[in-house]
Amino acid sequence: MDTPDEQITVGTDGETLPTVDVLTGRAFITGKSGSGKSNTASVVLEELLEAGYPTLIVDTDGEYYGLKEQYELLHVGADEQCDLRVGPEHAEKLATLALEENVPLILDVSGFLDEDDANDLIRETARHLFAKEKRLKKPFLLVVEEIHEYIPEGGGLDETGQMLIKIGKRGRKHGLGICGISQRPADVKKDFITQANWVVWHRLTWDNDTKVVGRVLGSDYKDAVADLDDGEAFVQTDWGDGVDRVQFKRKRTFDAGATPGLEDFDRPELKSIDEDLVSELEAISDREQRRQDRVAELEQRLEDREQRIDELEQELENARDMSDMAEQFTQAMLQQGGGNGDDAPTEKVNELVAEKNRLERELSEREDRIDALESEVESLRSELADRPTVDDLETAREATERLADAFGLETGDDGDKWRRKYEAAQDRIAELEDQTAVDMPDDYEAFVDDDYVQEAIEEAKDEGSPKYTCAVVAGILRRGGPTTRQEIARDIDIQSDSNIEKGIKPLANRGIVTTDGSGPDKEVDFDLENVREIHERQARKERTEELMDRF
Repeated sequence: MDTPDEQITVGTDGETLPTVDVLTGRAFITGKSGSGKSNTASVVLEELLEAGYPTLIVDTDGEYYGLKEQYELLHVGADEQCDLRVGPEHAEKLATLALEENVPLILDVSGFLDEDDANDLIRETARHLFAKEKRLKKPFLLVVEEIHEYIPEGGGLDETGQMLIKIGKRGRKHGLGICGISQRPADVKKDFITQANWVVWHRLTWDNDTKVVGRVLGSDYKDAVADLDDGEAFVQTDWGDGVDRVQFKRKRTFDAGATPGLEDFDRPELKSIDEDLVSELEAISDREQRRQDRVAELEQRLEDREQRIDELEQELENARDMSDMAEQFTQAMLQQGGGNGDDAPTEKVNELVAEKNRLERELSEREDRIDALESEVESLRSELADRPTVDDLETAREATERLADAFGLETGDDGDKWRRKYEAAQDRIAELEDQTAVDMPDDYEAFVDDDYVQEAIEEAKDEGSPKYTCAVVAGILRRGGPTTRQEIARDIDIQSDSNIEKGIKPLANRGIVTTDGSGPDKEVDFDLENVREIHERQARKERTEELMDRF
């Protein structure tokens, strides 16, 4: 291998990797279970930590905390063994600690029971890393275990996968590198592997996996990769002349990912992290808990108000029935007793008239109470509708930072004050979240099954072309996300993608899909948010009509 100025030593015979290329490039480490891929990743991390370079490790199996035997890393996740339990609300602070305060991080997602929570944490942390690196431009490596779970070869990418691909394609020019690790290269998106700057191939035996080796390295390596010893690998780099066969050295720290045996082992003493760092993150946790409590309180208040409205409406209906009965009885008594000189019916009529008037007064009072409660409910809903969005505040914050950079200003205390106001605004936004939202399914199959969507698809087929309309819907469903006109054309085996517009246009006119243009490589996707808004408007309309009918 070539040896640029600064190197990290990874092989038993002194083989090295250039430090800057490791930190800022795209890497892929693969090999079957037990072949040494996790050991290789740990060796690279130990060398970087030894040289004082912080990294962030997305640990899906809880096997990297052993690095804390020799190095001070902040171990966060959902497990009790972590230094602190965190969620997506901590993502920006974690990125700040890693990039601006040089704190190495293990983002342990193995303890999350809800995969969506883990995905949200990974995506938001990666997003903040990418955004901050555009300004800082310092060498930094993001390591992702089991990367096939986020950027799979088959199927579409979710938002987390798209964020990791974005880092892989554009992170290097900002100084942000990514290293993906997987035991099944056949399951990893091929563009990620073929565009990697350095790849480590440990032992692979499954035919689908060795075929990948053959396509990337050549047929000679397809068979040879199955005979590699533990810890031995073919190393392919952009800076080298060919493929090197390297025996990686053993990691120095505790192997938390080793397969358990019959013998007992003692967990080593692990280095602790600065308590001030933990206290900052705990403050975020406390703030999030208060936000959730406030949301629950507002939701309960709204539910109580609407329940009370229902009760009063029922009482109002009962009062109307009683008033009607009193009116009918009064008329009957008047007809029965008219003109015969008997005062008894007249007295009874007077009593009934008085009762009727009392009921009408009570009816009026209850209507006033209903109006007051409905006004309070509408006030809550208006408060939500008029609030600034998170994107608005984020845009304002970024604009402020750009202006400060442009004029060479330091934000200082004013920046801290602004951030406190910004955080307070975010808390308030979160308090009001989802109080008036109409439940709509987020997964694409449930979206297509929605009655409104089904009706709109049928109308679109009548307006345009049934064939191309169905092809657009099927193409998006097949990929579980955005697709292009070219991909849809290939799905139905046609050469030109120009006719695909006949399916997209009537669907877009009805708000079912959205597209970023009309070119062959432009993407089209379901417009989930628009349909959600349509349902919300319809629900409000039906509620208004129902109240009008009652009064």
